[in-house]
Amino acid sequence: MVDEKKEKSEAALLKEKLAAKKPGGALELDGEIIARADEFCEGYKAFMNTSKVEREAVTTTKKIAQEHGFEEYDINKTYKPGDKFYVINRGKNIGLVVVGKNGVKNGVKLVIAHIDSPRLDLKPNPLYESADLALFKTHYYGGIKKYQWTAIPLSLHGRIVRLDGEIIDVSVGDNDDEPCFCVSDLLPHLSREQSSQPVSKAFTGEDLNVLVGSRPFNKDKESEQVKLNILNLLFEKYGIVESDFLSAELDLVPAFKARDVGFDRSLIGAYGHDDKVCAYPGVMAAVNADTPESTCITFLCDKEEIGSDGNTGMQSAFLRDFIADLAQADGVEYRHVMAKSKCLSADVNAAFDPNYASAFEGNNASYLNGGVIITKYTGSGGKYDTSDASAEYMGYIRRMLHKNDILWQTGELGRVDLGGGGTIAKYIANLNVDVVDLGVPVLSMHAPFEIVSKVDVYMAYLAFEAFFKE
Repeated sequence: MVDEKKEKSEAALLKEKLAAKKPGGALELDGEIIARADEFCEGYKAFMNTSKVEREAVTTTKKIAQEHGFEEYDINKTYKPGDKFYVINRGKNIGLVVVGKNGVKNGVKLVIAHIDSPRLDLKPNPLYESADLALFKTHYYGGIKKYQWTAIPLSLHGRIVRLDGEIIDVSVGDNDDEPCFCVSDLLPHLSREQSSQPVSKAFTGEDLNVLVGSRPFNKDKESEQVKLNILNLLFEKYGIVESDFLSAELDLVPAFKARDVGFDRSLIGAYGHDDKVCAYPGVMAAVNADTPESTCITFLCDKEEIGSDGNTGMQSAFLRDFIADLAQADGVEYRHVMAKSKCLSADVNAAFDPNYASAFEGNNASYLNGGVIITKYTGSGGKYDTSDASAEYMGYIRRMLHKNDILWQTGELGRVDLGGGGTIAKYIANLNVDVVDLGVPVLSMHAPFEIVSKVDVYMAYLAFEAFFKE
């Protein structure tokens, strides 16, 4: 038998010892792991199809938690190691908690993902009629390319609170037997002038008006008959009047279901991978957690796409106050708990796209099927608006991933001066917590139909599971 080491040159051996090895992607995985990834992602696709907006994601997560023995949090109850409970804030945040052997005295382990995604929100006075058509006025939410939202089927999701206080939940347009909605687009025969303009001027926010009807109520000589017909249909179905739009949160999102992509079915296409593709693995890591050493929390937040402000965003006091309650119950100071805590800001990064290779710096980009991605810092223009994880914490996470044979990679959000972005990591870091972004690479991020790898989704789950066990 030939000794392979003797066959290698001195330089080859040294290179093997010292040089960084690029992830081999799915080539490194055996068929059993890929099969597990495929199976895990069936649950993820089901989660996506019932969680188009944050309220729905909280409802779906609560159901999953209850099926796995989680109970609603009771501040007056004494919890013991292994107990599992959930806490909800205003229907838009949910935290899943698994009590550790040491409670919170040695800090907590946090996996935090956001469950809001770019979309079109209805304006407070949305319904109007023009050219015998009924339309909704919208205000886009989060960073979108406006042209991507024209001429695609949209569904309407959200909540209306009537003047009498009754709550009406709305979900229409996703099922085949329901109507959908759309923003019209200008035909190419007449768009020469539009096509000559920069994209930012060719498509404006005020142009994103959604078609919702075209038939008049009756033949009476009354103005705005088409609008009246829509109001009547809404009253018959939901019992609402036009002024009830003022106390409503209604969102238009793509009416696509999560679908396998590619002949090999290795990818998933869906609306809202950013950031539910990290939320679902985080949820499943919590529900499958046994009794950990330190208390573990998966927390799903809102408003990340618009700056994390508001009482359900990560700048809210809710999570801080909740952990303070846990600290008080364990007889320790909140500030001491946070100083010892560790967090994975479970958020996505942009996957390298060969169609737009010039937007990326290949040595510091993430790739589909490369595994879960660690993003040491985000921000833009000289690392503004980022926390930039410490060398010590990066070392801790590297060791964890290596020890548990988890496929992983590192990357930045494109070339340095091309743009940038942010996550909730900086808000966690400001609480004196060690944190780094760890999530799933996404192709076509913020588009109505984003793409992820099943292998990467599963590796995110394994990473969160290992983090809770450390």
